[in-house]
Amino acid sequence: MDWFTGIIVYLLIWWLTLFAVLPVGTRPVEEADPEAGGWRGAPTRPQLLRKAIATTLIAGVLWLGAYALIASDLVSFREGWLAYEGPAGR
Repeated sequence: MDWFTGIIVYLLIWWLTLFAVLPVGTRPVEEADPEAGGWRGAPTRPQLLRKAIATTLIAGVLWLGAYALIASDLVSFREGWLAYEGPAGR
């Protein structure tokens, strides 16, 4: 995996991890006023910085696992049972 592919894979993993981490630990507003722009499903303290740091750490660990899997040739489309052999007539 070259550096550009590594960055793209990390960003994809980071965004997926962020959407998994966002709902953790949120509490809805008890008494929200819809006329004032409040919504009862909005979290009182979203703690976005803490969630961004946790997302970065978790995504780093997942990226290292993905890198190890790709570098090990355990899953390869160039050779092995996943390889494309081409048309049978060639």
